[in-house]
Amino acid sequence: MITSESALLASTAAHFGFQATVTAVVYPALAKVPAAQWPVAHQAHSRAITRLVVIIYGALVSTGAWALWSGPSAWTLVALAATAVAFTVTAVAAAPAHARLGARHDPDRIAALLRVDRIRAAASAVALVATVAAFW
Repeated sequence: MITSESALLASTAAHFGFQATVTAVVYPALAKVPAAQWPVAHQAHSRAITRLVVIIYGALVSTGAWALWSGPSAWTLVALAATAVAFTVTAVAAAPAHARLGARHDPDRIAALLRVDRIRAAASAVALVATVAAFW
C-alpha cells in the first residue's frame, strides 16, 4: 500500500536527483556555451527542462498536499518547508533569470543563476533527508 510518506519520499528523491543533476551537470554545461551559440542552446535547454520541471514539481505539490492532509510529522513539515524554499527560489530568482537570459547571453546573470541554483540543490537535499527521517 502506498502511503503519503512513501509517495513524498519518492517525489523528494526524484526532486533531489533532478536538482543535483541540474546543479552539477546541466547548468555548468550551459554556462560554457559561447555567446554566439547562446540563444539556440538556451532555447533548447528551456524546452527540454520545462517538461521535467512540470512533472517533478507537480509530483511534489500532490504528494506534499497528501502528506499535509494525512497529518504530517515534524520531519514531514521540515521536508515541505525545504521544498517550499526550492519552489520560492525557482519562482523569485531562477525563472526570472532564465527569462532575462532568453533574450541574450549575460555572464553575470549566468553566474547568478548558478549561485541561486545551489540554494535549490541544498533545499532539495534537506527535503530528502527530512523525508527519509519521517519515513523511518
